[in-house]
Amino acid sequence: MTMAQLGTAPRGEVEHILPVPHAAGAVSSLRRHVRAVLTDWKLTGDVLEDVLLVVSELLTNAIVHALPPATLRLTRGPVDQRGVVRVEVTDTGPAPPAQVPTAACDPDEHGRGLGIVATLSVRCGVQVHSGGTSRWAEVLVGCGGSGGTAEGVTGGVTAGRSAIPG
Repeated sequence: MTMAQLGTAPRGEVEHILPVPHAAGAVSSLRRHVRAVLTDWKLTGDVLEDVLLVVSELLTNAIVHALPPATLRLTRGPVDQRGVVRVEVTDTGPAPPAQVPTAACDPDEHGRGLGIVATLSVRCGVQVHSGGTSRWAEVLVGCGGSGGTAEGVTGGVTAGRSAIPG
């Protein structure tokens, strides 16, 4: 698996870009890579687990519902005086209609992922562009990006949360 680490970006951001194989085992493999990146970024505890869960949900969404190829982009940097990890999964567009009837899906096992993403992120949304569709979320990592949680932070929620299609 190829992983590109871009040097320090103009705003002090650090980025990792990973290709997303369109295969069942891709999520667990990519989670291991992401865990190593987050550990290198000195994220621990609940923040690390929250980012990993957001990664899992957005990757699963892309593998199940979108068109390959897909790319995972992790960015660490400051946003609005706070530190965040931005998770972005870009694919080539919406998936064609499923061949399997929706009745075959158990509602207790499907359809909660994007709600989880919205709950764990300070902001999230979807962007449609010429290269496809990007679903993204920003997880707060504390003031100045030092890791840990930011207690008492509410707000920062954008209308993009409700715009993420399943």
